[in-house]
Amino acid sequence: MFEPDEVLLLGPGPSPVSPRVRRAQAQPLLGHLDSEFVPLLDRVQSGLRRLFGTTNRLTLPLAGTGSSGMEAVVANLVEPGDRVVVGVNGVFGMRFADSVRRAGGEAVVVEAPFGCALDPDALRTAIAGGPTRLLAVVHAETSTGVLTDLRPVAAMARDAGALFAVDCVTSIGGVPLACDELGVDAAFCGTQKCLSVPPGLAPVTFSERALERVAARRHPVPFYFDTRLLTGYFGRERSYHYTAPVSMIYALAASLDEIDEEGHEARFARHREAAAALRCGLGPLGLEPLVAEEHAAPMLTTVRYPDGIDDVAFRRYLRRHHLIEVGGGLGPLAGSVFRVGLMGHGARLPNVLRALAAFGDALRACGAAPDVAAALAAVHAG
Repeated sequence: MFEPDEVLLLGPGPSPVSPRVRRAQAQPLLGHLDSEFVPLLDRVQSGLRRLFGTTNRLTLPLAGTGSSGMEAVVANLVEPGDRVVVGVNGVFGMRFADSVRRAGGEAVVVEAPFGCALDPDALRTAIAGGPTRLLAVVHAETSTGVLTDLRPVAAMARDAGALFAVDCVTSIGGVPLACDELGVDAAFCGTQKCLSVPPGLAPVTFSERALERVAARRHPVPFYFDTRLLTGYFGRERSYHYTAPVSMIYALAASLDEIDEEGHEARFARHREAAAALRCGLGPLGLEPLVAEEHAAPMLTTVRYPDGIDDVAFRRYLRRHHLIEVGGGLGPLAGSVFRVGLMGHGARLPNVLRALAAFGDALRACGAAPDVAAALAAVHAG
């Protein structure tokens, strides 16, 4: 039997899962239309609505990773020839734009350098450049750790009569979301980040305005992602569309229960505190965050290496000697940064302290001279 190491997952996902979530996945399997399972699915959908900050009836845990949520949003809301403005300040904004192109849409890309916030004026200019069907942004860019302020972007979409879609893969469960208040028409996420569930589900939500647009489409939606068919299983009828991953939904239900018991505000505060502690300890190690604090997502911190540190050697040392996983840089950041995820069950001070001590050891092994004692003292000093 395969028995993996007990690795502390401090990368960009997956994140550590709690014993409760592990136990939930091991529960006896039921059919996806079983009379005992369906009420659990109702409860999961209600919990997701609370996290998304919505009352949308079509809010569901789609089978697939976060990218399947992106595919579902684009497949339903973008038709050939549609003009879609996409904010791109990282790899996952680039994926959003690519997904639009693959659906036959015209992706009007508004770029910002990796590690920087999107320019609201540039977005506004792009929207004004022609009839805009959809405005799409990434809330917390997983490749950089930049958090986008959704409020002004949502207002632009409303003023232009465009639908507004948001990638919440890394943000949900770690920062507040208020989809209804802002006017978000479609949002998607993944379970493996701040929800601390293994990868395999992509919770999505669609507003009534979005569903009206789907009903008026001229071209069919791919079968698997068709919201009209998904409504049959995830609505009152509970009719068959596909075989839902029952054990994954058990795990998500356990996670949502933990989130509600902790309290959303307490959970968000825990993520902020863990991120602040990490940032305090970086300087004495000779490290610095990529993203300015005012634009930084609390659940993911991208860290610049000092000159002369080999990225692969550093991360390999962490995994081999400390059983800690962090992520490497993506795109133009590859080799020059590493990414630290403090997400969900993993966003805790003991993990920060363990990570900083391990970072110091790995840096020393790579030829640097970090001050680990000062790093840990800085965290305790706050």
